[in-house]
Amino acid sequence: MTSPHTLIVTVEDRPGVLNRVASLFRRRGYNIESLTVGHTAELGVSRMTVVVDADDDTVRRLEANLYKLVNVLLVENLRDKGAVVKDLALIKVRAGVAERVQLLQLLDAFRARAVDIGADCLVVEIVGAPDKIDGLVRVLEPYGVLEMVRTGAVAMTRGAEMRLVAAA
Repeated sequence: MTSPHTLIVTVEDRPGVLNRVASLFRRRGYNIESLTVGHTAELGVSRMTVVVDADDDTVRRLEANLYKLVNVLLVENLRDKGAVVKDLALIKVRAGVAERVQLLQLLDAFRARAVDIGADCLVVEIVGAPDKIDGLVRVLEPYGVLEMVRTGAVAMTRGAEMRLVAAA
């Protein structure tokens, strides 16, 4: 049975690494549900958060194949670990003057905020678990969601344990 797995892939910060990692998933016929990449506190090292919907055996094979890529330093599956997982979304919603107060109260309930107020719309920022963002989108749909963009998941294990990797 397939289910979402969140993989943290620590890589050397070099041109082409993202393409090689994404191509590995493509060649094996797996869709990446979410992919975020960013620098780490360690110079020359980047961190990818990859969410893939697959069964446990497939994910183990994907992990093993990721380690075969030259620039991959560490792969960690957060599936059975305590982790903090967050998304960021910007949502443009129709908001006339009459609806603004009600919308702003609604945003407060979701701990979201208006980051831009136009004549007839708001741009909303929300950071949270993916299901929290999905919930806000459902509540905003009756007002008219005009546009939306999401970052994809970023994740980190809970606790004091850190896994630093020296760049090769």
